[in-house]
Amino acid sequence: MHTDTPSSRVFDNYVAGRPLPSATGRSFASINPTTGREWGRFVDSTRDEVDAAVQAAAAALSGPWGAASPTRRGRLLMAWGEKIAAHAEGIARLESAQNGKLFAEMKAQANVVKEWLYYFGGLADKIEGRVIPVERPSVLNYTLREPIGVVGVIVPWNSPTFLSIMSCAPAMAAGNTIVLKPSEVTSASAFELVRLAEEAGIPPGVLNVVTGAREAGEALVDHEQVGKICFTGSDAAGRAIAARAGARLASCTLELGGKSPNIVFPDAPVENAVVGVLSGIFAAAGQTCIAGSRAYIHESLYEQVVDRLVQRARAIRLGDPLSADTQMGPAATAAQLQKNQAMVARAVDNGGEILYGGQRASVPGFEEGFFFQPTILHRLKADNPIMQEEVFGPVLAVTSFRDEDEVLALANGTKFGLAAGVWTRDLRRAHGIARRLQAGTVWINTYRAMAFNSPFGGYKQSGIGRVNGMESVDQFLQTKSVWCETSDEIQDPFVLKV
Repeated sequence: MHTDTPSSRVFDNYVAGRPLPSATGRSFASINPTTGREWGRFVDSTRDEVDAAVQAAAAALSGPWGAASPTRRGRLLMAWGEKIAAHAEGIARLESAQNGKLFAEMKAQANVVKEWLYYFGGLADKIEGRVIPVERPSVLNYTLREPIGVVGVIVPWNSPTFLSIMSCAPAMAAGNTIVLKPSEVTSASAFELVRLAEEAGIPPGVLNVVTGAREAGEALVDHEQVGKICFTGSDAAGRAIAARAGARLASCTLELGGKSPNIVFPDAPVENAVVGVLSGIFAAAGQTCIAGSRAYIHESLYEQVVDRLVQRARAIRLGDPLSADTQMGPAATAAQLQKNQAMVARAVDNGGEILYGGQRASVPGFEEGFFFQPTILHRLKADNPIMQEEVFGPVLAVTSFRDEDEVLALANGTKFGLAAGVWTRDLRRAHGIARRLQAGTVWINTYRAMAFNSPFGGYKQSGIGRVNGMESVDQFLQTKSVWCETSDEIQDPFVLKV
């Protein structure tokens, strides 16, 4: 998949079971955000190179993968999961070196995807049609559930393996083939995934990897032989992808941005709530779509909870994400670091006040790294940009509230609706609030929980469709209705019956 050079590694595309070097020589650099230095180089794919991957996926669909029984496909997905888990440490090192997230988190994600592949592997032979009762007893009408075909999967840099499997596992369980375009920030682990898939017995061409930036992504979205696009990323990019795919009536599953609220009621388990709010925004340096970036704290607890949050934020250890002592790594890119700085400055210009952080951090030994302090702001009006726009960084906005109606209006008052947290010992209140929150996931007295069998996705501009659970498999299938007349009776519409 790659060769080592004195300065960095060089990766080719991977198509139809073999490396495919760039036909044009175009490439781009991946930067290690911890050191600020180049880590590797990848193919900046053209439309022709994307087309080659799509053609390989189409050929695999009509080849051994399409001919395999659903049970066989499911067993291969399970074997793939075992392979990934056995190589979790190496995958995690690749990802931490490219996105700066903690090695422990990346390793945990690489380990846990085995559970996703076991679950969806088990569902592969549970996909069934129906027999429809129709008026004429001599007519048999039944449905078939068939794969869509070639699926384009475009994933971001924050959790590359985890998010790739969340789309690929249900798509492949349904019998589809894949062209995977990883983020240009974190392209390396995708090659390890496809290598392990083929080691597990998945035929060449079922999974193909093309790297690149906007041109490669647009070529995949525009390709007439790609039946569906799965995209995880920003709401702006999601809207553009949906428009391009919609122009040729291709379907999309979109998992987009969030501005998720964490609501702390006066009867909340305070220490649990403090930990939940902290982990919801700082555990992944805010680089997750479900980051709890807005904390609404009841006025009776406000000073106590905010003081505790600030104390804990001050104590967070920034450093090398490969070190077990590090609690928060750098921003993944220089652009993300600049965005963190700019959005905090804009929030202050609009009346906000920094309680802690708000600046680039200097970490000894990694002075060129893209580190940003864990940041807490308050005195924020509902229309402050930091309350409305996704930062994707370690920036928490805290606000007090008086009653349920007020906090619900604030929590629901953005274009996003991905997730929300509720902290209270009153379960009647908790379930009532959960029904009224405009969010695809609501956590009660916990945060960031996720499972392979529980649907996940957004309301409003946080996305379209769902990943995880049985519901996600349905989104990679199309239904065919088959009608069969079983009698010899002639049904002539031009003969009058008396």
